[in-house]
Amino acid sequence: MITRHVSRRTFLATCGAASAAGLVPARAADAPAPWKLGIQLYSLRGYPVEKALEHARDLGFEAVEFYQGMLPIAVDDSVSRMRERVSGLGLAISAAFVGNFGKDTAANRRLFEYGKLLGTRTLVGDPAPDSFDSLDELVKEFDMRVAIHNHGPRHRYNKAIDVMRAIENRDSRIGACADIGHYIRSGERPVEVVRLLAGRLYGIHLKDFAEMKDDAKGVILGKGHVDVRPFFEALAQAKFPADGALSLEYEENPKDPLNDIRECVAVARAGLDTVAAAPVGP
Repeated sequence: MITRHVSRRTFLATCGAASAAGLVPARAADAPAPWKLGIQLYSLRGYPVEKALEHARDLGFEAVEFYQGMLPIAVDDSVSRMRERVSGLGLAISAAFVGNFGKDTAANRRLFEYGKLLGTRTLVGDPAPDSFDSLDELVKEFDMRVAIHNHGPRHRYNKAIDVMRAIENRDSRIGACADIGHYIRSGERPVEVVRLLAGRLYGIHLKDFAEMKDDAKGVILGKGHVDVRPFFEALAQAKFPADGALSLEYEENPKDPLNDIRECVAVARAGLDTVAAAPVGP
């Protein structure tokens, strides 16, 4: 597959636009960002996993979030080898999207064992209503988190309040992975979502959509309804944990997304610089 390369002029223009938009703070950008910027590997689904990981590194990400299309769920040496491969590229594994949780504790336990082998604390998924008793016990046993992923309109976790109702009175390690793009499709403002989920927010799928409607088109970060600087400031105020899974996700142009993702990274980095000195959660 032939990929395009961003010229120095294009890159500087992108960064300049971010500065003009007020994303870059008027201070020396010498403090580290408070969170590792990762990528949900679904963004690179047009590539084999080895090439996707290399692209993630070359695009400047510090972490990756797996999904089953890149790493099937298993409890064997294949997972350990992948963990070593990712580490060898200088990347961390921030989370794993594992799909559905159900009532069957043995099936849920396998997902936790997979996450443990992978070396992540955060399992992202879609828990059925009858799964929570099982999950309550497993998050305690493994000291891992379950982060509920919303899938947009008509999904059972359509709105942030639906997630909060589901986790009420549950172990604090059961919380949310807020897919910001899907919340936009559901008519919710990203900053308000972060404020509502504060204290139980363990993952972010950071993507942007042009319109607040079901069939909206994905756009470069900051060109839709994500107001980048206030969003990251809200994330800091919500004390999003330092080991939370901050995963940029870009669903458009799957055969050749690299230029678009680079633009998203530049905007995200500028936004992260604004909160580099802000306190974050434990």
